Amino acid sequence: MSTQSSGLKVLVIDDSNTIRRSAEIFLKQGGHEVVLAEDGFDALSKISDYQPDLIFCDILMPRLDGYQTCAIIKRNDKFSATPVVMLSSKDGVFDKARGRMVGSQEYLTKPFTKDQLLQTVTRFSSGSISAVG
Repeated sequence: MSTQSSGLKVLVIDDSNTIRRSAEIFLKQGGHEVVLAEDGFDALSKISDYQPDLIFCDILMPRLDGYQTCAIIKRNDKFSATPVVMLSSKDGVFDKARGRMVGSQEYLTKPFTKDQLLQTVTRFSSGSISAVG
């Protein structure tokens, strides 16, 4: 078992194996626990099992896109407070606005660096300490 120090449980949803692996490596180096999902359906089945503290969700995915996945997560009372960060290769104003409309708190453009990813996690971990309960 990993020690629960300052690490968060982070779910990364992306249909790209490369992005999932990069995020996993970066997050583990940052001391976080990581769960990977390859699409929205995969993610929805894992969320209730793992109860992540933070979710990174790709926008463009087959079957269930990131907006739909985020909306479903936010509709569930148990996970409505879980922060969702949208991942996209496009840095578009409309994508960001649409992400906010479905409840995402943040937007990260791919490819992201280790620093960008860990800074995003840090922003949520410092604010979520009081919300744990």
